Amino acid sequence: MMGRIVLLMMTLGFLLTSFSESPAQESDAASPSLQALIDEALTHNPELEAARERWEMFRRKEFPAQTLSDPRLTFALSNYPVDTFSSDDTPMTGNDLRIDQAFPFPGKLKARGEAARQQALWYKGVYEDARLQLVMKVKDAWYRIFYQDRAIDVTQKNMALLDDFIRLTETRYEVGEGLQQDVLKAQIERSKLLDRLYTLQQERESLLAEFNRLLARPSATPLTVPKDIPEQRLEVNLEEIQGAAEEHRPLFASYRALIGQYQSQKKLAELDYKPDFNLFAGYRFRDDDLPDGGTDFLSAGISINLPVWREKRSEQVAEADSGIRMARSQFEDFRHQVQSRVHDAYARVEKNRTLVELFDSGILPQARQTFEASLAAYQVGDVDFLSLLDSLMTLYRYEMDFFRAVSDHRRALAVLEAASGRTVPAEQ
Repeated sequence: MMGRIVLLMMTLGFLLTSFSESPAQESDAASPSLQALIDEALTHNPELEAARERWEMFRRKEFPAQTLSDPRLTFALSNYPVDTFSSDDTPMTGNDLRIDQAFPFPGKLKARGEAARQQALWYKGVYEDARLQLVMKVKDAWYRIFYQDRAIDVTQKNMALLDDFIRLTETRYEVGEGLQQDVLKAQIERSKLLDRLYTLQQERESLLAEFNRLLARPSATPLTVPKDIPEQRLEVNLEEIQGAAEEHRPLFASYRALIGQYQSQKKLAELDYKPDFNLFAGYRFRDDDLPDGGTDFLSAGISINLPVWREKRSEQVAEADSGIRMARSQFEDFRHQVQSRVHDAYARVEKNRTLVELFDSGILPQARQTFEASLAAYQVGDVDFLSLLDSLMTLYRYEMDFFRAVSDHRRALAVLEAASGRTVPAEQ
């Protein structure tokens, strides 16, 4: 029986050696490139494609908006007597052919075209910003899956170690050197880890489905992520990132275009006080049997609308003014949102980078040493099993926290890049 205990102790020592290796040292060279996955999403994501086509749809409105309306061609039978319907009874009878062309007051077409162009620029910025947000979503899901995989791996390692603990405590209990409560406690902890493992696996499946949706893949398409993500240190400070955001974030250009759109609408509303013109030319074909020989008639003229309803036009100008003020307020609000989001993301990047360093250089090595010391002391009877189990569970929690910090660090960096509209310079 003592031989079995010694064998179990040796097995525990072997597992501890493999378990104690730094998790950040493992890698998977066969893992797919994150950039390749991002490129795939940018190519196939239907929501992004819809945003691009919406921009294209509004871009096509600019030329029609600044083009004259179609001329009108009219053919009419004019002044036919109702008793005979003859074309040679009265000198005014004839067949009319007329063409009309409307001409807006000078400047109106240009203002309409400019309003349509600015509206298209709004949707262009929306599309380009959607690209940034899609890249962020792909990265976020990818790093979350990284955490799930590492958490599953750590949980399975701990379950394997607990299986040996259970066998060890059962053996010690059988020979009278252990307590039944040690066996039960180890079994309870293993059951907790099993429950945690099921939750992690379910969460991983949900994340995988979300990730594949972003790439327009079947939901069950498998994905392998590396076991090691290098740390990144920012090479720029917060003020530099915030200062450059207005230049690089596409939605800033969109809000400028929105202001320009309402300004063009105001100009158009002011020009609506001016009359539009309609030029026409007509030709009347008369019957040759008329007493005067049926000479044909030619006519031409111009008509204008009378912009007498001034109140209606003043309301249109006021509407455009309100639109300009609204767009400027939205621009300012968006600027503050971006500044706040950049600040928050920057702080989270730095916090999680510090946590990764703290766990990797301090907490995890100390937790492993504590566990190793507890295991050695337990082997010679200097500590009880509950203390040993507590040191193992503490190490487990720190391992999980380490990988969460690694994941959160890169997720925050992805948010920072999406919020600022640029790739943030960082060193690895």
